[in-house]
Amino acid sequence: MKRLSLLTATCALFLSALPLVQAAPEDPAHNELRALRTQIIDAITKGDIDAVLTHVHPKVVVTWQNAEVCRGAAGLKEFFERMGRKSFKGYKVPPTPDDLTQLYGGDMGVSFGHVVGQYTLLGKELEFKSRWTATLVKENGKWLLASYHVWFNALDSPLLNAAEKSLIWVAAGTGVLGVLIGVFLGRRKPAA
Repeated sequence: MKRLSLLTATCALFLSALPLVQAAPEDPAHNELRALRTQIIDAITKGDIDAVLTHVHPKVVVTWQNAEVCRGAAGLKEFFERMGRKSFKGYKVPPTPDDLTQLYGGDMGVSFGHVVGQYTLLGKELEFKSRWTATLVKENGKWLLASYHVWFNALDSPLLNAAEKSLIWVAAGTGVLGVLIGVFLGRRKPAA
């Protein structure tokens, strides 16, 4: 009985303390980072690379799905002009974080998540489901994108799937051609 009373008293004390325990308020940096994400996505969607560049660090490093690396704002602009304008068609799902940005001190953070981009490559409309990681830095009171790495599953990509389908058609065509040649050669009369 004494043990039950002690357990009851402990539970009552714990439950009475619950209202005092409150979740820590969200760091205001997260709203600033949400605004940055929205501004960058809006600029990319509009095809306005100059607006994008106002939100990236001058020494930004970006690694794309094709393993090409852009360094600096000029490199990012050159890549966008050369590749992005003709191949990138928009987002089915814009870059969406999996969780809040991991903040390190008050001036750096790492975010990660998923994106589904729509592209025209090799004359085909393709969607790439990709994962991304971004490093963000705060300089002079403003958050900037310092690095961005985006990659898709190389074992399950639209390009690999298209190549696989092409190989199936080539194999089927080759098989049919081989049967036809075999029938033709089999019907020939041997030379006497």
